Amino acid sequence: MIMPLESLINFSGNAYELAAAIAVRAYQLAVLRTPEVEKNNGKVVSMSTQEIFEKTVGYKLITS
Repeated sequence: MIMPLESLINFSGNAYELAAAIAVRAYQLAVLRTPEVEKNNGKVVSMSTQEIFEKTVGYKLITS
């Protein structure tokens, strides 16, 4: 799976929020080790980035 670099370059939102969402989703994928992760050779960061940009998964910043 190729990292969606064009989407990253054109992203106009909060970069910290995006990085945190990608990291959390990558951790979830690494723990789950689904067949999709195995098919992607364990490249969970690019997989989570693509999921977020394709809006397959959502995220929001929780403040206290």
